[in-house]
Amino acid sequence: MLLHSTKADWLGNLRGDILAGLVVALALIPEAIAFSIIAGVDPKVGLYASFCIAVIIAFVGGRPGMISAATGAMALLMVTLVKEHGLQYLLAATLLTGVIQIVMGYLQLGSLMSFVSRSVITGFVNALAILIFMAQLPELTNVTWQVYAMTAAGLAIIYLFPHLPKIGKSIPSPLICILSLTAFSIAVGLDIRTVGDMGELPDTLPIFLWPDVPLTWETLQIILPYSAALAVVGLLESLMTATIVDGLTDTHSDKNRECKGQGIANVGSGLLGGMAGCAMIGQSVINVKSGGRGRLSTLVAGSVLLILVVFLNDWVARIPMAALVAVMIMVSIGTFDWQSIRNLKKYPLSTNVVMISTVVVVVWTHNLAFGVFVGVLLASLFFANKVSHFMYVETTLDESRSLRTYRVHGQVFFNSTAKFLDHFDFKEAVERIVIDLNRAHFWDISAVHALDTAVIKFRREGAIVELIGLNEATETIVDRFGIHDKPEEIERVLGGH
Repeated sequence: MLLHSTKADWLGNLRGDILAGLVVALALIPEAIAFSIIAGVDPKVGLYASFCIAVIIAFVGGRPGMISAATGAMALLMVTLVKEHGLQYLLAATLLTGVIQIVMGYLQLGSLMSFVSRSVITGFVNALAILIFMAQLPELTNVTWQVYAMTAAGLAIIYLFPHLPKIGKSIPSPLICILSLTAFSIAVGLDIRTVGDMGELPDTLPIFLWPDVPLTWETLQIILPYSAALAVVGLLESLMTATIVDGLTDTHSDKNRECKGQGIANVGSGLLGGMAGCAMIGQSVINVKSGGRGRLSTLVAGSVLLILVVFLNDWVARIPMAALVAVMIMVSIGTFDWQSIRNLKKYPLSTNVVMISTVVVVVWTHNLAFGVFVGVLLASLFFANKVSHFMYVETTLDESRSLRTYRVHGQVFFNSTAKFLDHFDFKEAVERIVIDLNRAHFWDISAVHALDTAVIKFRREGAIVELIGLNEATETIVDRFGIHDKPEEIERVLGGH
């Protein structure tokens, strides 16, 4: 079974994976250079990182067909560290980032993705699509008309080539776009911006090196805050991207293995002179849409990237940026969930608020973690509010026995305790009170405190109170934290000492 799945991951889609890997390798080059510039380091740091992370994650990642490399979200977090302490401390921080992510993987933190609602994922996807498009705008401002013409031609090739009979479906259209526009640019001698204009490409293979920093407590204090932030943001983006690729390919991935895999890849990157990275939604979408499904596509992308920039750098430097901009605009359009716009009319207001808030925060801060945190927080608050509305209390009075029965239905927790207490009439003159909890569940300390409050208030009025129907979980938490049947606790609380 294991051998069969491994064979399928690597050899189940040979042609599609190889061709998709070629497209991704070409698209990775300007991104890696751009992210290096953002972080304030030499372009080779981003390129080596992209090669190293892609190759390692192909073997140890939990999501076949997903592309990991140097990313903008991670680069933004490195700026201050590089500016204040230099490249060597960045490499040390990258190593520590990997170690933290490996630990998070062993702690099974990948399962926390189950707390991220669909509306947060949709907002995350839409925000990334907007950021990907915005990242192309510098290449389209203050440029000659030839750049616009080339970009338009690139988009035309990308969207029309698949409709050609026979070859349209066999070769990824982004690859045709890049190759044809590069050939045309060279043949005509167009004076437009190329990959070579973004920075000097490396001409040597990466070498193993240990960061040249003192192994002291002071060094740890410097890099730990950055490493912790990089680890969290990296895993968030990777796990969200894995979830999106799961949906695109209708397959399942191992999120905890992905956490460990990202960590191992970052350790490897740091030891080969690269910066920390994570999964890239844009490149992953390019990979999937170009036919990539298995681990081979990720391995090809990383390996070909290194071959291109080290051995074919003269040719790669001549690729017009307009061709790559066209590919990234295609990614942006394909990534955005256009159905979510139509769904605004039919989805609940709370769902729309969560989605839009996630988009706004991510685009405003350019920090994916902030957007996801805000989205998850809002989704949790809306959920808690919604669940609290399903809690209600029925009541009956047996006058002959001077008995009032309260039947509690639903979930009692911090957001429904006030509503729970409002259902009781503490001034009613009855001898006995029965609180039936057969159809209720108490979740937290706030719920137990509310129950204590109700019981103690009834007893103050002289009524005998009986609790019935507690399920096992409710009985456990009430026995542990409740005080209504513990006279010494009541005396301590009421006595004020």
